[in-house]
Amino acid sequence: MNSNYIRFKQQRELGDILSVLFKFLRENYKTFFTSFFKFVTPAFILLIAAISYYTYSTVGSPVFSTGALSEGEVIVSVMVLAVSVLLYSAVLNGTVLHYVRSYIANNGDVVQAEVGQGVKQDLGKLIGLQVIVWVLTVAGLMLFLIPGIYVSVPLSLSAAVLVFRRTNITDSISEAFQLIKNNWWITFFTIFVIVLLIYVISFIFQLPLLIYTIIKMFTVFQENSAGDMSGVFDWVYMLLSIIPSIFQYILYSILPLGLSFVYFNLNERQNFTGTFESIENLGKHD
Repeated sequence: MNSNYIRFKQQRELGDILSVLFKFLRENYKTFFTSFFKFVTPAFILLIAAISYYTYSTVGSPVFSTGALSEGEVIVSVMVLAVSVLLYSAVLNGTVLHYVRSYIANNGDVVQAEVGQGVKQDLGKLIGLQVIVWVLTVAGLMLFLIPGIYVSVPLSLSAAVLVFRRTNITDSISEAFQLIKNNWWITFFTIFVIVLLIYVISFIFQLPLLIYTIIKMFTVFQENSAGDMSGVFDWVYMLLSIIPSIFQYILYSILPLGLSFVYFNLNERQNFTGTFESIENLGKHD
């Protein structure tokens, strides 16, 4: 067993989940990001390309044209971006969750081949699950917002259920709702804090864009009394828009890792899986 092995199958409070999450990243960042770059890179490159195309199509570039692109091209860029985000989310969830699965199965020693094989086996189901999660969440948000917030909590854990319990799409969603029974609020706050931390960290990478935009706006207003804002959106603006997205989507890898700890915390509260395994291991040692 890895001497720095961290148990996932354990009950934890909110503060404990946050501390063990970042402790896990500190101690396993090399193998964790090895898995990320090994299995997520193709989808990640596609996503960055889609973000670049979307940024260009919505902002327009005076370098290539005299104005913004046509409405049809903007719609195409939005569709390409949506598909890219969908694929990236599915591959990212599969990679991180199977990384955790291999970590647990091998007592802290991750087998990259197991991760890759797991992602390949579950990718289709994870894409289908992601589509259903999006549809249900958006539908819930359209129904006076609160239903969308409510369903988003168990749905965020459905991918973990699918990977760790080896269930199909419908069973994953059903079991995710059962999992948060009587624990909705603590689950909501835990996920909210994890997402908030990711947002705060990613905002640091947005600062250069914010500063450049403010400076550029003052310059444009001084040089153009008509208030033509097209001068703001130049190559520098586009580059400073894309670079933060690269770091932001890499940081999103923290979310499924955090959700893994949330999943095992809730599973342990209901099923005591880790407790029973510990008792069995004690019996074996005796």
